[in-house]
Amino acid sequence: MKKYNWAILGAGSIAREMALALKEVNGEIYAVGNRTLEKAQKFAEEFHALKVYVDCDKMIEDPKVDIIYISTPHNLHYEFLLKAVKNGKHVLCEKAITVNAKQLDEIVAIAKEKNLVVAEAMTIYHMPIYKKLKEIVDSGAIGKVKMVQVNFGSCKEYDVKNRFFSKELAGGALLDIGVYATSFARYFMKSKPNVVLTTAKYFETGVDEQSGIIMKNDCDQMAVMALTMRAKQPKRGVVAGELGYIEVNNYPRADKATITYTEDGRTEEIKLGETSKALNYEVEDIQEYITNKTGKKQLQLSIDVTYLLSEVRNQWGFVYPFE
Repeated sequence: MKKYNWAILGAGSIAREMALALKEVNGEIYAVGNRTLEKAQKFAEEFHALKVYVDCDKMIEDPKVDIIYISTPHNLHYEFLLKAVKNGKHVLCEKAITVNAKQLDEIVAIAKEKNLVVAEAMTIYHMPIYKKLKEIVDSGAIGKVKMVQVNFGSCKEYDVKNRFFSKELAGGALLDIGVYATSFARYFMKSKPNVVLTTAKYFETGVDEQSGIIMKNDCDQMAVMALTMRAKQPKRGVVAGELGYIEVNNYPRADKATITYTEDGRTEEIKLGETSKALNYEVEDIQEYITNKTGKKQLQLSIDVTYLLSEVRNQWGFVYPFE
C-alpha cells in the first residue's frame, strides 16, 4: 500500500498513541504541529517526524501533507477540519468529530466536492471484532435485533479546571464518552433512531456529568444508554436479538465478545484483533479508504451519531459558549 505523508495536529497523550501506530503501519510521520514549540520539537524528536510546525495553519497548507490527524480538544475540531478540507487534505479526526451536526454537514459537503476522505477516529468502526460481529448479526444468528444496551462510566478526578469539566472546551460526558456508547448502539441498529428521550444531571461547571438516553428507530429497535463521568461503570455493550445476545466488555477497544444462544443456553466466544493495535486499525482503514475510494458507510455512521448527540443536547437545552 502507498505510503502517505501524515501530519499530526496536537501533541497530547492520544497523539502519542497515534504516532506509534503510524510508525508501525505507515513507516514514518511527515510532520507534527503544536502551538508550543518545545512540545512540538520534543514530540518530533521522539517519533522522528520530518517537520515541525508551531503555526498549525502552515502545516495544513503544506502541499506535501496528504492526511492530517486532529487530536486537539473538541472545541477546535471544526476549525481545523474546515481548514484541512479547504486545503485539499484527507482528515482523521478524534471523536467526537464535531460538537454539532451543523458543523459536520459543512465539512462533509466540502469534502464531497473535493473528493476527500473525512473519518472519525472511533475505534468501534475499525476494530476487526466489530466487523465480524456485524457479519454475525446480519446473518440472523441471534435473530432480529430488538435492543441494544450500553454503559460507560468513567470516574474522572474532581478538578473543575480539567478539560472534561470545561464548557469552553466542549467538556461533559456526552462528547467524551457518550460518543462511544452512541456509536456502539448505532453500529448495530438497522437505521438511525428517530425517537430520542433523555435526561441529564449537571456538574458544577455546567457540563453534563451523567445522563440516561433512550433511542428508537423506525425498525422498532431500541437502545438504552447510561453515562457518567463521576462513577465507574463497566464499559459493557449488549446486542439482544430474538434468538440470542452478544456481550462486549471494554467495548471501545474490544478484541473479544461472547454470544449466548437463548434456546439452549449455548455460548460462543469470538476473538479477533488486538486491543493494543486499536489505532493501527484506524490508520489501515483510513489509508484503504483513500486508496480505494471507500469509507462512505463509516462516515454516515459518524454523521448519524453526531445528529443524535446534537438532538440529545437540544432536548437538554445545552449550548456551548462558542456555538
